[in-house]
Amino acid sequence: MFSRKETKVINIGGVKIGGGNPIAVQSMCNTPTENVEATVSQILKLEEAGCDIIRVAVLNEEAAHAIKEIKKQIHIPLVADIHFSHKLALISMESGVDKVRINPGNIGSDENVKAVVKAAKEREIPIRIGINGGSLEKQLLEKYGEVTPEAMAESAMGHVEILERENFENIAVSLKASSVAKTVEAYKLMAEKRPYPLHIGVTEAGTVYGGTIKSAAGIGAVLLSGIGDTIRVSLTGDPAQEVRAGKMLLRSLNLGAADAFEFVSCPTCGRTKIDLVSIANKVESELEALAKEGFFTKKIKVAVMGCVVNGPGESRAADIGMAGGDGCAVVFEKGEITCKLVGENIAEQFIEKVKEFYGRYKKD
Repeated sequence: MFSRKETKVINIGGVKIGGGNPIAVQSMCNTPTENVEATVSQILKLEEAGCDIIRVAVLNEEAAHAIKEIKKQIHIPLVADIHFSHKLALISMESGVDKVRINPGNIGSDENVKAVVKAAKEREIPIRIGINGGSLEKQLLEKYGEVTPEAMAESAMGHVEILERENFENIAVSLKASSVAKTVEAYKLMAEKRPYPLHIGVTEAGTVYGGTIKSAAGIGAVLLSGIGDTIRVSLTGDPAQEVRAGKMLLRSLNLGAADAFEFVSCPTCGRTKIDLVSIANKVESELEALAKEGFFTKKIKVAVMGCVVNGPGESRAADIGMAGGDGCAVVFEKGEITCKLVGENIAEQFIEKVKEFYGRYKKD
């Protein structure tokens, strides 16, 4: 098992990242932030999906002031995404935002930076330096000839050093490109330079299907290197899909707070004699719902398998599993066959068996 690289701890409105804390899943609203009703509505849906930290774009003073009202109606930390205007950062902090994402090098004079740092210190608000391959400084593009991991890391360090000169170290850093390989290498370079917590993601990853795969490849590679303290799966689509993908990614790596259960199911083949696709979807959906309700206090592995080839083996290896037969399924608990399920509602029967088993399992 890989070990996570030790980083500093920062506190984002009560959610701590870094220092071995659970990896938090983030998303970003696509509503106009000044539209409080629409933004709050979207955030509440994201909370329901399991979002740990939410970010909003702050493009004007109306949006910055709206943060105060938004904060009253949500239950997770709020991050303000700001470019070019130190004044918007100041108003956002006055409005109660929990973190700001801002690049010190693009908000003007040293005095502007000092004003932002002073306000962040007074309110103990972290600053995320967010480097994006699509908006690297002109001089770095000229130096390296194109977007490279080295250019991204150098850009990040330039912004970090601006804050460090003001004795500010309440910092998180991200280095995102649309290239998986460049993103992974940039994070590895940055992890060797400073111990600040890293926000991991592949930017402009694409639509839900392709973007999820691309993000899983990039974010997964970084996390498997022991690097990363919070993640965002960036998708062109419903932000709730980002959260679900992020949670599933962490679960697949046994990381973070998403580890209430592990679910495995077979891809099906010509040997399958039950509607395993439907059964697997129903079981996983119910497990997700139970996890959101706080049903699981101890991790459990659940298997839904379709035939007698790999089914018994995988089901025996799980805490509780089922292996399909001809219109039926056999249930295994801790490797032992306990019963047979028959009929049109095998999924519902198995879910009840999982609940019954878990009642005993959590006491062991």
